[in-house]
Amino acid sequence: MSLNRDYFNSFCSHIYIEQSVKSNPRTQRILEQFPNAQQIEISHYKDVFCRRGQNYRLQHRGQSLILAEKKGNLVYTGAAACQSFGNAHFYYTSCMMNCVFDCEYCYLKGMYPSANLVIFVNLEDFFAEVEEKLKSHPVYLCVSYDTDLLAFERVLGYGKEWAAFADGHSGLEIEIRTKSAGDIVWDSFFACEGVVLAFTLSPQEVIDAYEHGTPPLRQRLSCVAKAQEAGISTRLCFDPVIYCPDYKLRYGELLDQVFSIVDMERIKDVSVGSFRAPKDYLKKMRKQYPDSAVVQFPYENARGICQYPKELAEEMEEFLVCRLKERMRKEQIFVWNQGD
Repeated sequence: MSLNRDYFNSFCSHIYIEQSVKSNPRTQRILEQFPNAQQIEISHYKDVFCRRGQNYRLQHRGQSLILAEKKGNLVYTGAAACQSFGNAHFYYTSCMMNCVFDCEYCYLKGMYPSANLVIFVNLEDFFAEVEEKLKSHPVYLCVSYDTDLLAFERVLGYGKEWAAFADGHSGLEIEIRTKSAGDIVWDSFFACEGVVLAFTLSPQEVIDAYEHGTPPLRQRLSCVAKAQEAGISTRLCFDPVIYCPDYKLRYGELLDQVFSIVDMERIKDVSVGSFRAPKDYLKKMRKQYPDSAVVQFPYENARGICQYPKELAEEMEEFLVCRLKERMRKEQIFVWNQGD
């Protein structure tokens, strides 16, 4: 599922609007979809987003929207904890901050001071910065790391706008990563050479325990299959892999379901990576979620990245890789490591 209209009507009671973007056409289109929301003008999004004393966990239950203009640097070099998939010029960008889903292990809980959603309406400025980089070299760009754009697609339409931009620029490939499972995801608009839809998959037990508000596994897999039927380039992300005592059983069942529903010969590639998070983010997450097993696990600190003990991480990742190699070429399987 993508989030439905009833959800949005109940979730967004307040919309904060930077004065400089009030007349922006995107701002107006968004506001039209929330006629009952209280509109509050502000000078800068950080006046609300970065206020002291906010509780991310509690705030996520009543998220507000903040409509703003992003200034300064808009496109960033790919982060060390993310996979480049072999691309030499790997970047990411955040035209939306925070996510409507509530996954306990999500690094956003340690990265941001607020759970409110920030939408930057000056999308043309993002496009322009990407065009500047394309003058020098090809660009691999992730546009949905710090949010789930497709979960919000019915409101924003940013996925389609990015797809149209990619379709018109040679040398550009964008990845849109999602846990959504709505019909918007397999729209044929995404079936162009420069777009990869990446679907994050977890065992249903992990979804139930930690991925609150996200679609069940079977719906996600059905969505992958329909995206394939529409001719869309698809990637599967077993990332993060979450440890549980019977992980071989759980992740083995996950792969059995994947193989029974998804045409693995038409998958572009897969990503495998066990849970990791910057140490400073994890410290904040542990304060917010003292009762979360996945957050409170005794991770090891490896050069500032908290992750499972090396032997355990390699054991879990190798289990998935061995099963995936039953249906895929080794070259299609990308395993995260800190030097990627």
